[in-house]
Amino acid sequence: MWTSTVADGSSRILPDGCIDLIWNDGDLFVAGPDTEAQLFSGVPGSSLAGLRFAPGFGPKVVGVPAHALVNSRIPLDALWTSVAVRCAVDRLQASDEPGEVLEDLALERRVEEDDRLDLVAHVAELARRGAPVSSIADAVGLSGRQLQRRCVDAFGYGAKTLARILRMNRAVELARSGVPFADVAVRSGYADQSHLARDVRELAGVPLGQLTS
Repeated sequence: MWTSTVADGSSRILPDGCIDLIWNDGDLFVAGPDTEAQLFSGVPGSSLAGLRFAPGFGPKVVGVPAHALVNSRIPLDALWTSVAVRCAVDRLQASDEPGEVLEDLALERRVEEDDRLDLVAHVAELARRGAPVSSIADAVGLSGRQLQRRCVDAFGYGAKTLARILRMNRAVELARSGVPFADVAVRSGYADQSHLARDVRELAGVPLGQLTS
């Protein structure tokens, strides 16, 4: 659960393998999983409240596979019934804690005891560790093609892309904490600092140094 206030200008949102359910001053929408950075601009001073799902878990709440949401910002009434959205908006407008309302909405729509979610969590953890796709497939007992289908539905893209995005986020987190870029490359699993620089620029749209300034 997170909150934010819209600043002047646009904000750069990095891909992170997640889906968010967001409330922004009367608008309720879903931010899908991204393959590249997105620029967000809203009314300066307006408030945002969001619920970020762990990679692979958002589709079970929003009701569509992740690949239908990639690089998109979609009004919730395009995904849920008008009655359900109207009820959700009424609850959000009546609350001083919209984040908690979003959490309640997600819990009400959660899927109980779905073994597929355990598999999704396992795949995400292996991708976070940088495991090769073939190793991930072997670990979860799927063929490469089966793994690709599961990943596209759960994350919006394959395990290789997910691993690349999660590695980039780890690198940015380390760099923002003050770790030298050469050490960031080693600790994040890049071949070298040039590899780190190329990957961050491709995914984030700007150099690593700009993300940490």
